[in-house]
Order: sequence, then C-alpha cells, then structure tokens
Amino acid sequence: MNPAIDPNPLSPYMPLAVVLLLAGLLALLIVKFAALAGPKRPSAIKSAPFEAGSESSGTARQRFAVKFYVVALLFIVFDVEAVFLYPWAVNFQALGWFGYAEMVVFAATLVVGLIYIWKKGALEWEH
Repeated sequence: MNPAIDPNPLSPYMPLAVVLLLAGLLALLIVKFAALAGPKRPSAIKSAPFEAGSESSGTARQRFAVKFYVVALLFIVFDVEAVFLYPWAVNFQALGWFGYAEMVVFAATLVVGLIYIWKKGALEWEH
C-alpha cells in the first residue's frame, strides 16, 4: 500500500503488536503451567530463608552502613567513566587535541574526587 493513502497510520506496527501480545501470553502460559505441573512438597527447611548458603542472622530490618552505599555510588561513577572512555577511544584521532584535552579534564576531575574520598577514608572498611 502507498503510505500516503493508508487510512490507518498505525498499520505498520500491527505485526509488532501481535508479537508482543503472543510473547506476553506465552510467558503467562509457561508460568501457569510450571505452577500446575511443578512438584509441591513444602517443608520447613525449604521455606527457611538463607544467605549464600549460610544461616541467616539478625533481622531483615537492620541498617546497612553508609559505607556500603558510598562504595556502590563510587562503583557507578567509575563505571560511567568507563562508558565515556570507550567512544572517546574509538574517535581519538578524529577528535584531535581538543578531544584529548577534554578527556584530560574529565579524568582529572575524577582523579581529584578519588583522592578526596580516599583521604576521607571512604574506601576503608572496619573489621
């Protein structure tokens, strides 16, 4: 059909809608079948929570140390740095000296931040 005279502009997306609907129905069908056909032998041991194969200790409501969150945020910051380094490295020659200087400023900012948190002791764990 000619797209200029097509009365329904959404008709090219109909196959995608059908595939998404079938995928959703298949997912529901598989989950339902697994629930019906799966073994049902509950026991106290199976129902008990565990942490990495060891007995759980304490309550689930206990507080985490702030250092845990600091390390998680630092991981994200340096992970994002790696994401920015890859396209820069791919286009290194095309960017020239300006691109090099921009990356030096970017990396220097992260290094200064790393030195700051290192001096503050954010990377030290208490035993």
